[in-house]
Amino acid sequence: MFKVIVFIVLIAVVAAFAPAGRTAPKTSLSMGYAFGINGFGRIGRLVARIAIKDPNASLLSINTGADAEYMAYQFKYDSVHGKWDGSLEVDGSALIINGQRVETTAFRNPGEIPWKKLGVEYLCESTGVFLTAESAQPHIDAGVKKVIFSAPAKDKSPTIVIGVNDDAYTSDMNFISCASCTTNGLAPMVKAINDAFGIEEALMTTVHAMTSTQSVVDGSSKKDWRGGRAASGNIIPSSTGAAKAVAAAIPSLKGKITGMAFRVPTLDVSVVDLTAKLSKEVTYEEIKAEIKRRANGDMKGILGYTEEDLVSTDFVSSPISSIFDAKAGIQLSPKFVKLIAWYDNEYGYSHRVVDLMVLAAKRDGAKFL
Repeated sequence: MFKVIVFIVLIAVVAAFAPAGRTAPKTSLSMGYAFGINGFGRIGRLVARIAIKDPNASLLSINTGADAEYMAYQFKYDSVHGKWDGSLEVDGSALIINGQRVETTAFRNPGEIPWKKLGVEYLCESTGVFLTAESAQPHIDAGVKKVIFSAPAKDKSPTIVIGVNDDAYTSDMNFISCASCTTNGLAPMVKAINDAFGIEEALMTTVHAMTSTQSVVDGSSKKDWRGGRAASGNIIPSSTGAAKAVAAAIPSLKGKITGMAFRVPTLDVSVVDLTAKLSKEVTYEEIKAEIKRRANGDMKGILGYTEEDLVSTDFVSSPISSIFDAKAGIQLSPKFVKLIAWYDNEYGYSHRVVDLMVLAAKRDGAKFL
C-alpha cells in the first residue's frame, strides 16, 4: 500500500512541474480514437507517422498492397522528411510502432477489409481511388463509422477545411473530404483577409512541388499532354480546382476566386500566390498586422506568419497549413495586393487529415480507447 501511495505522489509531482499547455507525449498506455488507413502512399505514410504520435489517435490498422516488411521500410525511411525517429518492428503481418501494434491487410476491394474485426471506426481513405460516397460505402458496410478522403471528393460529399469551416461538420456526415493540400494552403490566408478587408475577386497561382502522379522522364498522358512531360526537368503549367474549392469552405467567395498551377522540379513544399482586389482600402502594414494577429490567435497552428528570408526547404515538415510570407507580398494600390503563403503539401496537409479525423470522432462522441 505504501509503495502505491509513493508512486501516486511521484506522478503528481512530475505532472505539477510539466510544461504548461503542452500535450503529453503518447505512450504505449496512452490510446485514442480508433483510426485506420487505406492506402500507404505519400499521404498515407505521413498520416501514419502523425497519428502514432497524436495522443488523440490510436492507429489500429493499415490496408495496402505491400507486405509488412516493405511497409516497415517505407515507413522508416523518407527522402524528404527523414528517418522515423521512434521504434519500429515487424511481427508477422503487424507493425509495432513506438510499442503500438498496427495490423496490416492487403485487400483491393474495400468491402473485403475486416474493419469491424480490427476495431477501426474512423478511416483515412488515401488510395486516391474511392473518393465518392458510392465507391467508399463498402468501408461503412465493413464496419467503419466515418470515411475521411485525403483528397478532393469526386462527388458532392462535404468538404471540411480545418481552421476555416470545421464548424460545419455534423455527425450525420459519413464521407468527408479534407480538400486538397493547396486548398488547405490557401484557404486560411484567404479567410483572414476576407474576414477583415473583404475580397471582391482573386486569382491564385500555386507553384507546386512535383508529385508521384507525374512522370520522372517524358511519358504519356492523353488527358494532359503537358502533364506527361518530365517532372524532374520542367516547369509545367497545370489546372487546379483548389482555388474554386475555397468557395466550398467560404461560400461568400463563390464565383470570385479561381486559379492555376505550375508544377516545378522540387520534392516537397509549395507556395501560393494570391492576387486579390479587396473591398476596403488598406495598407500592406495593416494586412501584415491582421495576419499576424490571427496567426497568434484563433488560427494559431493553421495560419502562420514569417518575416524571415526563407526559401522552400525551410518549410519542410512544417505542420502549419498556410504560412504567410510578409516580405514576399506586394501592393499596387490600397485595394490591389499580391499575397504569398508557403505550405508543406505533404506534411502540413497530413496533419490536417489527422485533425479532421480527431474532430469528427470528438464531435460524434466516439469512445476513447
